[in-house]
Formats: sequence, C-alpha cells, structure tokens
Amino acid sequence: MIHYIFTSYTCRAHKSAPNHEAASPAMEVHNSETDLVFPSRPPFEHDHDLPLSHLDTDRNLHVTFRYVRAYTSTAASNHPSDPFRVISAALSDALVYYYPFTGSLRRRGDGRLELFCAAGKGVPFVRAAADCSLESLNYLDEPDRHFVEQLVPDPGPDEGLATPFVLQLTVFACGGYCLGASIHHAMCDGLGATQFFNAVAELARGVSRVSVEPVWERSSLLGPREPPRVEVPFEEFLHCEKGSSPYCQSNEAVVRECFHVRDECLDRYKALLLEKSGVSFTTFEALGAFLWRARVKAAGVLGHEKVKFAYSINVRKVVKPPLPVGYWGNGCVPMYVQLSAKEVVENPIWETAKVIKKSKSNARDEYVRSFIDFQELNYAKGITAGKGVSGFTDWRHLGHSTVDFGWGGPVTVLPLSRHLLGSVEPCFFLPYSSANAGSKDGFKVLITLPEIALHAFRQDMEKFTSQQFGLSSL
Repeated sequence: MIHYIFTSYTCRAHKSAPNHEAASPAMEVHNSETDLVFPSRPPFEHDHDLPLSHLDTDRNLHVTFRYVRAYTSTAASNHPSDPFRVISAALSDALVYYYPFTGSLRRRGDGRLELFCAAGKGVPFVRAAADCSLESLNYLDEPDRHFVEQLVPDPGPDEGLATPFVLQLTVFACGGYCLGASIHHAMCDGLGATQFFNAVAELARGVSRVSVEPVWERSSLLGPREPPRVEVPFEEFLHCEKGSSPYCQSNEAVVRECFHVRDECLDRYKALLLEKSGVSFTTFEALGAFLWRARVKAAGVLGHEKVKFAYSINVRKVVKPPLPVGYWGNGCVPMYVQLSAKEVVENPIWETAKVIKKSKSNARDEYVRSFIDFQELNYAKGITAGKGVSGFTDWRHLGHSTVDFGWGGPVTVLPLSRHLLGSVEPCFFLPYSSANAGSKDGFKVLITLPEIALHAFRQDMEKFTSQQFGLSSL
C-alpha cells in the first residue's frame, strides 16, 4: 500500500444561519495530513469509462451526501489500536473490488454523468484529531453543528465530481474516533455505501476476501427500455425547466435542529389516528404527516400553493428481475405526495397520513421502469420537482451498526447532508446513540428549516410532546 501526503484538498463548512454559540477552542478539529490511498494491487490495466444508470444520473443526486460514524475507545481491544492505519490498509484492499471510488465523474455531451477510471488514482483520507472526548459531546447525539461539520470533508461541486469519495478519521482524546464520509450520490446510495464500508470492515477484521462481491452493471440493469414508455403520470408532480437546478431555490438562512420523539407520545398519537380513521399507520406515515403539516404551517406557505412530501423507496427487490446481491449503485426511486398547503394544514391529519400510505402502493416494477424512461425522454429538458419539496428519510433500520472495523460497531451515525430528493430542507428519523442506551426512549428527528420558521415549528413539536396532536386541524 502506498500513501502520499496530499495537502491541496479543502474542507469547507456548510452555509447556514449564524450560530451565536460558536464552538470553543477546546472543540476544534485539527487536520494533520491527507493521505492518498491506492488499491493494494492494480484493479485494471487500461483507462476506461464506466456508464451509470438512469437512477445514478437523476439530477436530484448531483450532490454529495455526508455523514459521520462515531466509535468509542479502541484501547480495550486486542485489535491493533491505531484506527487510521488499520482502516487505511483495509481501504486499500477494498479498493481492488470497489476501484470506481478512485475515479472521476464527468459530464457527457448530453449532460449526463459518467465515471472515468484511470490508473494511479486513489482516495483522499484525512487524518485529524480533537482535544475533547466523545462523552463530552454526548456521543454526537445532540452535536454542536459547527463542530460536527469539521468531522466530514465538504467538497465543492467541482471537487465532488473530480474526487467523488473522501474520508476523514478524527481521533478524540478519549481514544474514540469518528469516520466521516463525503460521497457523490451518483456513485451509490446509503445502502450501497454501507455495503462498501462493511467490506472495508471485514478486511480490517482480517478476512482475506469480502463476503459480498460488488456488482456494477448499472446501465444494463437500470437503463431505459427500447423504445422507452412512461405508464405513470410523473408530470403531475415533476415538470421540465431547462437549466433548472433542484438545490438553487432560495438564499434564506436555514437551521438544523434535533427534536426528541418519546415512545409514549408516539404510541398515543398512532392509537388516536387508528381510533379516528380505522387505519393502522406506520411511524413514518403517521409522524411524517404531523411533521409535514407543522413545517408547511410554520413556513407560512400560501394555501393555494402545491407542496410535496418526498421520500425514497428501495426497489432492489421490487424490480423484475430483482437486482443481484452485491449491486451497490443507487437502488431507490423517489416517491412524491402532492397536496395544496391548505389541504395539508386544514385536513384531518389522518387523511394526510392515508395519502402517504397509499403512495407506497406505487412501488412496483412498472413505476421504476417508467421513472427510468421518463428520465430518458426528458433529461435534456431539465426535470425538477420545483419548490415546496419536503424530503423525509428514515435511518433507524439501515444497518449502519454492522460496520465494525474490529473494535465494535458505531455508537452513533449522523447525516450532515442538506440536500435530499430535490428538497433543501431534509428530515431524518434517527436512532439515539447506543452509548446512551437506557437513558432515552424513542428516537430523534433531525430537521432542516428556514430560520424564520423554527420558532413556530418548535411550538408544534412541544404540543406533540405534551400530546396535543391537533388531529383535525392546526
């Protein structure tokens, strides 16, 4: 394995609302060096292009997604105690299987992305240190946002294409560490990234081969039909606007805040919805309806304006035939629920939950194939969901805790991305840190909002906590 000192890579913080509680000097992260990690043996002989699927090239995915895993001390293990050295060596071996991560994304003549793979390329791996302990940060359960931004590289748009995968390992004074990842979304989704990190973790624990062989075949497995045909009315919630960008909608200041959802409140709320509607809702459907209503109301959206509840659904086993085990490209498609702001705010909340629930029935092979064909026919025209999109995703059951490099799995996994499914205000359902197991029940909601809407949104979350659900209307 070869390492080079690589100092030109920059790490920037996201633009957000001013924070008057800036991180203290004791909470600074110090980057010492950046190594370029190469595959442990040459994975190919000739430079080549790799085509992407039509799900990979969806313009909503022309962003990097960033997240961090927090691990407690490595001192009590018989495994080697230097996580940077162990993970670097395992990463080098994993890149033989996943060498596309060393490539660069570039645009074809039609504007779509493709991946160029050249010999002698590697993955930047930043080594950093923090003078505080993870315990003093509550294991990132409620982190200072300025501090946590320092734990993950944040490439600009051009850097993200040239270097679509960057890692940072930050060691804390307690011996614990965080592994931050910045991955261009055209490369993979969260499930694909977890497959890769599980491969690195297996190799770090001493196996000689990964248990799941990666499958690339993107354009053949998720490419358009011939001829393309669209059997789903996507034009009801997607439209074409040449030159549009889904994430250049507003310059207003935004804030990210964490809210707690206790089991007692959630169970009572779902029971009342069942009593009123006769329908049993999942947590995602029920709480999603409440959060969507609170967000639309807090933002003061005019009643006639259309708003969208957006989420993605895993289609690896939905498509026919199912995607092969080991497929690590984007395997999710966006789903949209569209209502007027007046309907979201004034309708009984179980009616909104019903619409969200009903939308899941669209998750079938024809929906996926039609979405791919819609992209084929309209990509050059600029496909966009427009403004008023609220993106929701549930990270409570994605298997992040399986990524064990030899000292145990992560105690916390925290997303930092602000862009999701065409929304600049994403909402994540997240488990509490396992380091705090037993001290908290339920889970947390990490949400991004316009700063001017935060006060009103907080009020509605306080009502939820006191079990004043406002089922009929707000």
